Amino acid sequence: MRIALTSLLLLIHLLIASQNKANDILGYYMSPSGKSILKIYENNGKYYGKPVWMKEPEMLDSKNPDVSKRNQKVFRSNAIRDFVFDGKNTWAKGYIYDPNNGKTFDCKITRDEKGNLNVRGYIGISLIGRTEYFVKVDFKE
Repeated sequence: MRIALTSLLLLIHLLIASQNKANDILGYYMSPSGKSILKIYENNGKYYGKPVWMKEPEMLDSKNPDVSKRNQKVFRSNAIRDFVFDGKNTWAKGYIYDPNNGKTFDCKITRDEKGNLNVRGYIGISLIGRTEYFVKVDFKE
């Protein structure tokens, strides 16, 4: 009984520690171009990102492949979506949308020692892609 209780407590501790590490990604990040700040947030165990500040907040999603969305603003729309934490230092199985070309890419995100994000967008396999660096910033909405 004592071993089962100890094992249960250890499992609960590991689950809590893993969830805390998963939430390390939460916060605000300056895009590589410096033209927007993304807010990364969690919803039902998945991670999302949307611009909460833009140099051009009126920018329309004019290159969206869905014609019905071309008159919508990019501001506050989910550019990063559906990421899950792998238990280590990677958020994967998500997607990133580039409003500059209207394309959506498979994506994985890792954090460096300073808390900045390495966002790797790719098609098919991660080897064929590009990594962009998003710098963690203090920002108040």
